Amino acid sequence: MVNMNIRKIKTGSYSTYLCESGEQNSETVIFLHGGGPGVTAESNWRDVLPGFSGSYRVVAPDLAGYGNTDHPDPVPQGGLMGWMRLRVEQILTLMDELDIAKAHLVGNSMGGALALHLVMTAPERFQSVVLMGSAGAPSTPTPEVIRMLNFYKDPTPAALGNLLKWFVYDENIIGDKLNQIVQERFEEVMRPEVRRSYESMFSTSPAEVIVPPSALRRMNMPFLLVHGRDDRFVSVDSSVYMLQHLPNVQLHVFDRCGHWAQLERKESFTKLVTDFFKGEF
Repeated sequence: MVNMNIRKIKTGSYSTYLCESGEQNSETVIFLHGGGPGVTAESNWRDVLPGFSGSYRVVAPDLAGYGNTDHPDPVPQGGLMGWMRLRVEQILTLMDELDIAKAHLVGNSMGGALALHLVMTAPERFQSVVLMGSAGAPSTPTPEVIRMLNFYKDPTPAALGNLLKWFVYDENIIGDKLNQIVQERFEEVMRPEVRRSYESMFSTSPAEVIVPPSALRRMNMPFLLVHGRDDRFVSVDSSVYMLQHLPNVQLHVFDRCGHWAQLERKESFTKLVTDFFKGEF
C-alpha cells in the first residue's frame, strides 16, 4: 500500500497486524473493517487511507479473527460476543501501545458494531464516530447475508465472486478492482486459521451485537451515518434506527450505492468524512 507502514505490534497475549500512515499528524483516525469472508484492513480501506493520511494519523488494524493478526487458539468462548469483547480489548490496547489517547473511529459493517461497543466501553477515548453500512441495529437477515454467513458450505472462487459482487450496486463502477479483491480474499479464506476463526464467530446469531436504544442515547459525541441506499447486507433502515436514538447525529445516504461506499463513492466518501471531522457541516 502506497506510503503505508505495515507492521505487527503486541496487543496483550497476541500481535496485531496494522497499516498506518501520517504519524506526524496530531489527530488519529482508526478504521475498523467489516466481517465478510477473507476481509483484511488493507483490502477494505486501501483506496481511501491515502486521502486521509495527509491530515490525520490513520491506523487500520486486522481485527482479531481476520487477516495477519494472530488468530487465537482456542477461539474465544461465546461466539460473536466473545469475539466482540476480544476486539474491544484489542483496539483499546492497540491505542495504548501506539500512545493514542483519543481517536476518531470509522467502522464499516461489523466494524461499525465494534465502534459502538468501543464507545459503550470507553467513551472518553473517542472524539467522533463514522458508521458506514453499520451493523448493530435490529434487522432481518437478507438472502445475501445468509449466503455470507454460510460461505464455508461452498468455499469456491465462484461463490466468493458472486458474494462480493452483491456488496456493490454495480460492479462495473469499480472495474478490475473487484477481480483483485476476489483473488486476495480467496487466498485469505482458504487459510485454516482464518476458516477456524470465521466459523467460530458466526456460530451464534449476528443479532447478539445489537446495541439497545438505552445505550445509543448515552453516546454524546458526534456521529455521521453513511449508507448506500441499495445495500443488500445491512439495510438503510439500520442507520435510520441509529438516527432515531443517537443524540448528536447526521445521516447521509448515497443513491446507486451498495455496502461499499468507500469504493463506489470514494471521492465523495472521503470529502464527506473529512468535512465531518473538521466540523464543517
